[in-house]
Amino acid sequence: MRNVRAIQADATDASELPRICRGADAIFMCAMATYHRWPTDFFPIIDGTVRAAEAVGAKLIVLGNLYGYGKNTESPLRPDMPLDPSSKKGTARTIMWQRAVRASVPAIEVRSSDYLGHGAISYFSLVALPSIIESKPVAFIGDLDATHAWTFTKDVARTLAAASRYTGEWGRALHVPSQHASPRELIRRTAAMLGREISETRSYSVPEMEALGMHELIEMRYLFESPLLVDSSDAEALLGVKASSLEAMIADTLRDHL
Repeated sequence: MRNVRAIQADATDASELPRICRGADAIFMCAMATYHRWPTDFFPIIDGTVRAAEAVGAKLIVLGNLYGYGKNTESPLRPDMPLDPSSKKGTARTIMWQRAVRASVPAIEVRSSDYLGHGAISYFSLVALPSIIESKPVAFIGDLDATHAWTFTKDVARTLAAASRYTGEWGRALHVPSQHASPRELIRRTAAMLGREISETRSYSVPEMEALGMHELIEMRYLFESPLLVDSSDAEALLGVKASSLEAMIADTLRDHL
């Protein structure tokens, strides 16, 4: 890639980050805190990023997710729905967006669902994919037949870039265009692409998850217990972005194994 520089810095540093961002038209907040430390570690990151954007007069594009809608919000999720978090992580994400949208610079949150793509760290890649690759019985979480939204990392990047050029009203959220498939279907199609045979597919019980130390996943299990559909029509119409095919998402996820 041309004109790309990699710089390591502390996003919470109120003096260093604005210096690095000087001259920027837009700042993308895609940093990730350690999963179990979101309620403590994310706030200094968003605050430092907001201060940097305000200091240099740059637009702020926050990469978020669907946790803030909570378990009581009806599906399909629309970006204009009120946030009603039902988890610590969802509350953290909601507060982050509230702090961003209060900034003195234009802000947009681009929200994605569970990731697919090369190198993506997600529930699917951590819990199901290793067993699929090794042709072992696959266990996942929630209702394996509940339709779920899956977001391609490359579509996330395209949506973020398009959002930075958006000339409409800011202070809003947009959903990354995603594909929908049940976990069982995604497991089946992934195994088929690898030429693997899966003898068993089942769902972990909560006691099993506790015994395996999946404490952080238990809190978010509700995301997979019922259909999770995402309405991305606003992003498609306003930004001109569309979701890649599920086949392309799976193939990129399996790039090192095909």
